[in-house]
Amino acid sequence: MHVALVVTHPNVDSYTHELARRAGAGLRAAGHEVTDIDLYAEGFRAAMTPAERAAYHSDEPIVDDQVRRYADLVTSVDMLVFVYPTWWSGLPAVLKGWLDRVLVPGIGFRFDDKSGKVRPGLGNIRRIVGISTYGSPRWYVRLINDNGRRSLTRTLRLSCGPRTRTTWLGHYAIDSADDAGRLEFAAHVEATMAGVR
Repeated sequence: MHVALVVTHPNVDSYTHELARRAGAGLRAAGHEVTDIDLYAEGFRAAMTPAERAAYHSDEPIVDDQVRRYADLVTSVDMLVFVYPTWWSGLPAVLKGWLDRVLVPGIGFRFDDKSGKVRPGLGNIRRIVGISTYGSPRWYVRLINDNGRRSLTRTLRLSCGPRTRTTWLGHYAIDSADDAGRLEFAAHVEATMAGVR
């Protein structure tokens, strides 16, 4: 499969980047073609511009060349893998902005001509994988609904189709984790990605 691996963290020496490297290694070992996207390194701007908002419901909703490249990639891959830290109980702003600006009408979804209802636009996506770290323990994350996970495995999945599978790998209470626990989770990420078909 062709995989888009989206990593979101400003520090290249972060644990998030290590998890992305391990995920990519596992996917490549399984024979998948992986296209890496580092939103911070690529200077992606989270905020939608007034011009983009004005174009949102037009026949050409994408007015930025960088966004167009991402949209072309997303509509051609079979799998989306997101690696990010959970901040303020959700997605980092740059990742949320990426979803807002890339998955516009005609890409992430479309409107049915007859009923006007929203229909999936990413029928090519067979699997969505989320890999995230959390400062809080699992029980607390569940209590506050794990907004990032819900955005990717529920909302985004609705733009793909009922047969799209989801995989979630979360490292909870990362702030109190020791090196052994971090290494163990990174190995688990790589092994899990190596087994994805």
